[in-house]
Amino acid sequence: MKESQVALITGGGSGIGAAVARRLLDAGHRVAVTGRGEERLRAFAEELGRPEELLTLAGNAADHEDVRAAVEATLKEFGRLDTVVANAGFATHDTVAEGDPSGWAEMVLTNVLGPALLIRACVDALRRTQGRIVLVGSVAGFVPTPGNLYGATKAAVTALAENTRRQVTTWGIGVTLIAPGRVETPFWDEYGSLPPGRLLTAGQIADSVVWAIRQPEGVDVNTVVVRPLGQPN
Repeated sequence: MKESQVALITGGGSGIGAAVARRLLDAGHRVAVTGRGEERLRAFAEELGRPEELLTLAGNAADHEDVRAAVEATLKEFGRLDTVVANAGFATHDTVAEGDPSGWAEMVLTNVLGPALLIRACVDALRRTQGRIVLVGSVAGFVPTPGNLYGATKAAVTALAENTRRQVTTWGIGVTLIAPGRVETPFWDEYGSLPPGRLLTAGQIADSVVWAIRQPEGVDVNTVVVRPLGQPN
């Protein structure tokens, strides 16, 4: 009997990360999710009710020791690692010329350093399984908008995906950047309201992640941009 695959998802307790976890569990994967809030992770695990297939790990996606510990705990619990999804991230929803700099350092570290730390921590395990790295970027990383520092962090993630791919493809590791447009998730909570117009669901983005992961052997899907119909930028 073939051993089921294992995925590690940062920021996996809500939004896109939680939707990816659900999709992968339904597809027969074993899944580890990380997040800063132990209570949120506990509630998510209780909601799913699949203790043998789901591991929840509290920690900071921008902290080297926390990330390394999450990878080690996943390997100890499940014995292998086939996919990592660097999903943790947030926006301060202000502008570089008029915003409050007090929140910028945390945003930059979470959105940019976090994925890099995850790549570094998991690459040896993924070489053994010929696995995949998925980075959750944003349309904002492709389309500059006035004063958008968050967009600059996602432009860095876009570059990180290709820079990483060029190194690890020769080791048999795939790299996929998923760049969503506007999605109805807790991302907008600090903004105060949802943006106007049609929004994607977290589940629709999760479908794109799972599609990239389940490509035939030897196929490496690198960049997927997903917008809701009607979003012009």
